[in-house]
Amino acid sequence: MSHTPHDLAQEFPQFVARISQLKQTDAHFARLAESYAEVNSQVHRAETNLDPMDNLAETELRKRRAALKDEIWAMLNAGT
Repeated sequence: MSHTPHDLAQEFPQFVARISQLKQTDAHFARLAESYAEVNSQVHRAETNLDPMDNLAETELRKRRAALKDEIWAMLNAGT
């Protein structure tokens, strides 16, 4: 498991099995999850000053992460 905060398993612990299943069976979900992981990593690197950036750029990354998370959440809930 990743040591980067806010990974999908931490955000949606009740859906860990469903996340794994959808990554394997739904190409759109797999792309969303991959994009989320990439953006989340960028946010984490900015927050820890590994890749410093200005506040506006960091805010835009956080907004993108939130939008991806919302779309992922909707897909996870569609199957319940």
